[in-house]
Amino acid sequence: MDQQLTTDIKARLRERANQLREEIRGTLARSSDESHVRIAELARDEGDDSFSDLIVDLNFADIDRDAQELQRIDGALRRLKDGTYGECVDCGADIPKARLEAEPTALRCVNCQEKFEKTHASPNTPTM
Repeated sequence: MDQQLTTDIKARLRERANQLREEIRGTLARSSDESHVRIAELARDEGDDSFSDLIVDLNFADIDRDAQELQRIDGALRRLKDGTYGECVDCGADIPKARLEAEPTALRCVNCQEKFEKTHASPNTPTM
């Protein structure tokens, strides 16, 4: 992999990691906002309790999604550092440059990713 591509991808990954950290901070700040809690305390009915629970669940889902993406970014930065970035973890082939530009955290070449999605994918697994 050429040096310019490596530099560009590192910069993109770090920028995205910073964005995700800010999103997590924002979500935590919103979840500490007590407006929905005050609404639930004033009216105290099942609908308000459900609304409050929904907001908490959505905030946790947002944080979880962002944290998982941060983990993928950290893994990509580690692979860049140790020289294995761009190698498919399954077959060892080079991951095409276009794929890495589109998905800088990609672990697999297109063929192996398609196989992986058919056999191991979960709702949180990024797909092509």
